[in-house]
Amino acid sequence: MVIKTDELPAAAPADSAREHGSQAGGKGRPSAAEPPSVMLLNGDCSESLKKEEGTTEPPRENGLDEGEPGEETTGQEVIVIQDTGFSVKILAPGIEPFSLQVSPQEMVQEIHQVLMDREDTCHRTCFSLHLDGNMLDHFSELRSVEGLQEGSVLRVVEEPYTVREARIHVRHIRDLLKSLDPSDAFNGVDCNSLSFLSVFTDGDLGDSGKRKKGLEMDPIDCTPPEYILPGSRERPLCPLQPQNRDWKPLQCLKVLTMSGWNPPPGNRKMHGDLMYLFVITAEDRQVSITASTRGFYLNQSTAYHFNPKPASPRFLSHSLVELLNQISPTFKKNFAVLQKKRVQRHPFERIATPFQVYSWTAPQAEHAMDCVRAEDAYTSRLGYEEHIPGQTRDWNEELQTTRELPRKNLPERLLRERAIFKVHSDFTAAATRGAMAVIDGNVMAINPSEETKMQMFIWNNIFFSLGFDVRDHYKDFGGDVAAYVAPANDLNGVRTYNAVDVEGLYTLGTVVVDYRGYRVTAQSIIPGILERDQEQSVIYGSIDFGKTVVSHPRYLELLDRTSRPLKILRHRVLNDREEEVELCSSVECKGIIGNDGRHYILDLLRTFPPDLNFLPVPGEELPEECTRAGFPRAHRHKLCCLRQELVDAFVEHRYLLFMKLAALQLMQQKASKVETPTSLENGGPPSSAEAESEDSVGPEAGSEEEGSSVSGLAKVKELAETIASDDGTVDPRSREVIRNACKAVGSISSTAFDIRFNPDIFSPGVRFPESCQDEVRDQKQLLKDAAAFLLSCQIPGLKIGIGELITRSAKHIFKTYLQGVELSGLSAAISHFLNCFLSSYPNPVAHLPADELLSKKRNKRRKNRPPGAADNTAWAVMTPQELWKNICQEAKNYFDFTLECDSMDQAVETYGLQKITLLREISLKTGIQILLKEYSFDSRHKPAFTEEDVLNIFPVVKHVNPKASDAFHFFQSGQAKVQQGFLKEGCELINEALNLFNNVYGAMHVEICACLRLLARLHYIMGDYAEALSNQQKAVLMSERVMGIEHPNTIQEYMHLALYCFASSQLSTALSLLYRARYLMLLVFGEDHPEMALLDNNIGLVLHGVMEYDLSLRFLENALAVTTKYHGPKALKVALSHHLVARVYESKAEFRSALQHEKEGYTIYKTQLGEDHEKTRESSEYLKCLTQQAVALQRTMNEIYRNGSSANIPPLKFTAPSMASVLEQLNVINGILFIPLSQKDLENLKAEVARRHQLQEASRNRDKADDVSTDPEPATALEDTGSPQTAKEDPSLSLQG
Repeated sequence: MVIKTDELPAAAPADSAREHGSQAGGKGRPSAAEPPSVMLLNGDCSESLKKEEGTTEPPRENGLDEGEPGEETTGQEVIVIQDTGFSVKILAPGIEPFSLQVSPQEMVQEIHQVLMDREDTCHRTCFSLHLDGNMLDHFSELRSVEGLQEGSVLRVVEEPYTVREARIHVRHIRDLLKSLDPSDAFNGVDCNSLSFLSVFTDGDLGDSGKRKKGLEMDPIDCTPPEYILPGSRERPLCPLQPQNRDWKPLQCLKVLTMSGWNPPPGNRKMHGDLMYLFVITAEDRQVSITASTRGFYLNQSTAYHFNPKPASPRFLSHSLVELLNQISPTFKKNFAVLQKKRVQRHPFERIATPFQVYSWTAPQAEHAMDCVRAEDAYTSRLGYEEHIPGQTRDWNEELQTTRELPRKNLPERLLRERAIFKVHSDFTAAATRGAMAVIDGNVMAINPSEETKMQMFIWNNIFFSLGFDVRDHYKDFGGDVAAYVAPANDLNGVRTYNAVDVEGLYTLGTVVVDYRGYRVTAQSIIPGILERDQEQSVIYGSIDFGKTVVSHPRYLELLDRTSRPLKILRHRVLNDREEEVELCSSVECKGIIGNDGRHYILDLLRTFPPDLNFLPVPGEELPEECTRAGFPRAHRHKLCCLRQELVDAFVEHRYLLFMKLAALQLMQQKASKVETPTSLENGGPPSSAEAESEDSVGPEAGSEEEGSSVSGLAKVKELAETIASDDGTVDPRSREVIRNACKAVGSISSTAFDIRFNPDIFSPGVRFPESCQDEVRDQKQLLKDAAAFLLSCQIPGLKIGIGELITRSAKHIFKTYLQGVELSGLSAAISHFLNCFLSSYPNPVAHLPADELLSKKRNKRRKNRPPGAADNTAWAVMTPQELWKNICQEAKNYFDFTLECDSMDQAVETYGLQKITLLREISLKTGIQILLKEYSFDSRHKPAFTEEDVLNIFPVVKHVNPKASDAFHFFQSGQAKVQQGFLKEGCELINEALNLFNNVYGAMHVEICACLRLLARLHYIMGDYAEALSNQQKAVLMSERVMGIEHPNTIQEYMHLALYCFASSQLSTALSLLYRARYLMLLVFGEDHPEMALLDNNIGLVLHGVMEYDLSLRFLENALAVTTKYHGPKALKVALSHHLVARVYESKAEFRSALQHEKEGYTIYKTQLGEDHEKTRESSEYLKCLTQQAVALQRTMNEIYRNGSSANIPPLKFTAPSMASVLEQLNVINGILFIPLSQKDLENLKAEVARRHQLQEASRNRDKADDVSTDPEPATALEDTGSPQTAKEDPSLSLQG
């Protein structure tokens, strides 16, 4: 059983850096005042599904999350997925038969994929599988194949080639030849990305058993590289991407390319020629190869002479590899080695990621010939012709059809979500490619005669528009600035409506791409919209921001089903003819029925209510919390809205308040038994009632009322549900209680808690009917309260660094800077900007493209220029002084922050920033890729960057991330079980979630990463180190691949893996992983970061374990300094840090220092926890032990001084720390504490939990029978321990009930 260590002290201040989770409206960990019954994980529970920034899981509405699948889902639903596998025998030409494990719901096609990946069959692509002489259909499921069973023999039969099959074959061979080459990952193509874990683990960690047994005793080289030692000022960039041994390319061929003789002439087609290849072998032999329907053979053509006749040796081979093996011994040898290495790599290093990850640095690479890449670049490879020959994909139809798939049971939902995810990731890739083509000027506009900013494009059935205010559409909202922000807001709206997933309501596929300073919105196309005028098409909403507004009963019905989960109020507005129109969204949201009869909604940019802190409205006063902080502030656009997470947190906060107000009144009723106190009946506006109640029972009130109010809360919940179900059994006084509480928190219903926002309040140009003025007034107040809640409750939990502020300001400037640069000047312009931004060189000069290359006709303006400004060189005159002035101005205007410095160098000094970190941040934010080398930022003699250092510019892509809902619920249920201490059940649920995630997302995904991390932690706790290592290794690889090699998440995964390595006695691996994590931490954050303390404690402890005491002290003392800085000298974490340092001094026999540190720790424990606390007593014991050792040492020394060499010295006991004691300390600092429980204890614990559950049930039933009982509840004290859970689950139950 497991408990979280830093939750032990009841009176501990919230002193954990991870505490901020708990401020998100009570969603994080329970407060320190109420230690949870059983907790696990270092804050990972709340974090473990921290999805990409800014996404949340909105409430579902299809009844999917009413219960926890863990308990309610029927057994059969789950079993469908766990169909038992069986094995079949594969007979392929030229190799020994082998057996293969398959599962009934796999497709025949998946066996094809396996064979194309296996070392001995990977060179085959064009074959079919036969069972008893019958060919199996590619797309049928194995369970539908008649006669296929355990032990069946499948024969691989070579099929004749077609042009398409021959192309696929050549592409596959090229992929095999490049399988160890990382250039696709550096270039950001084909969903390849980098991973460096294997460099630090020397291959797979699973072989721990096969390693040398006596590892503890083996000498290990523990010396860390100089640049990661505490206090080092050096921040090198090259170690970020260490050169992998396997990347030294094994050259199999010099050239493999399409021949210039393609396509075959008619007479050769009739001989079966499909295409010609040209090859130069490693031995420098040049050959020409014919791909025919029967296979590959050499022909007699040369570069300038066409002779298609076969050449000798007359060898026809069905596989290109077999032919090349015949003609080139080097190819034969190297290809075999290459394939052996390829299959030895961890699968997670090879599988494609669902979305492209770009690397901001890359080494200098040789540019090699590549036939496939060349063909892809110059054939209009629009969609994926390999999948759907000869036609582009109808993205809209695919996206909408997948949403229409049935979803009644688990297998149907999995199939549907898998299809949605697949189409969506394909659409995102296509949209990104199209957006880049548009900005690079390679796509013709559909309105070419208009000004470039106003042009729109269609490519591959996707519609592209630019983020400029083209027809004064956003004139009242901030012009171009608003037009730039609108697509991102719209995307958030699309994400939210998709998540609610109402049948019959459709959104467009939407991707927002920032590239070369431009913002491009890519959308799927509503059938028929291009043939009609927008005015005719829109049958719901407004096309002119609220002047003309129309509505439609079907849209109202569909949108009404989203209003509860999205907290949107159905409301009425006035149109230009003074008619009242009813809406259930903002006025900008447009409804269009496509030619396919589907109801689409688009322009969802105001789905969420406005943030009044940035929207000054004449005549409206904000609450005091806002005005005190200097709000409202005028912003450069009027589209600032509250994020969905904030709306949810605000509603949850209000819900807790509602429960507490009602509980308070019920208890007062109970106590007085006379009449309801009227303090809250008509008590002023909601905010005053809120203030009044928060003094007494607000969330901050701690635990005085906790005990008594828990039963009260349970009663309120019961009461609210009874009133909502509208049976007449509730007495009027209780109704009154609920009504008062509803009024006080701003609920739109007087019988149940229900908060919704009107998204049109404060929207310029929208008018409301006279009859709605009361409702409008309440809604305005609600928005003001939300604005105040954001400042007083949410923001204190967020921290944004100065570095972030500077790089964001620089990004805003860089965006407009780049728009004026033509393609030929791009690398010069970017390197000039970086020099002005980061180099200490006082006057960098921009290098314009060389004059002799400039055309004489430059003054004639080209018609089809890339969008945006004219070709110009205005960028070249920027200076560091001017850029810094602009950054300061931008920081003031946009963030209202004053940078008190005159230059970047001064800012770096003043705020303790690192230029390498700023370089990483600006590169990631803008898509720049730079050369991997050491940059001398501080040189005053030459600029840090040259144009050769800028390698590429990538798009920055925002898109919706479809969710695997069932898997997510299993995951959450698993987490809940683990938190309650049921590790085994939790583990099973998480494993089930992992299966479902794999089913929907494939093998690679951020959420799978979280699943693996939790599984690893659970296996570790349950003592299965090998399983923990295996899962955590996958988590690290996946985090590197899908989030980035130096993403903060990846750094944490490295730390967890190091712990499990240490526990498995792989000490040197554990150290090199920790050193890697520290290097990444230094690069990304610098030394001055609260997490650095945890990392240094880990390193210090491992070094202590291997008896490197001096080195260990350097890290532990740094950890102590950082912890003291961020948590204050009296924090419990500081006491633990003192203890760790004392232990190392004890091992060095420097008892005076050891005593000094342990005394510090003892003092903290004593003042914080009291003398009788177990921690204080432990510290006191240790002090005694140290004192005895010190005295013994002193005696010995005195004896030596007195008697010299003849002294009789008793042997001193200097104990090297045992591995077990080091591991115990490692577990403590990483938040894992084992409580030794016997089997009997466990049984008792489970029985106790069950008993409490029954008591709760019984008390509920009794409450129903006897509504107002005067007896105190017997279950109260027990319920209290469960309160974190109940409090956490309440809001969702009531909101969806």
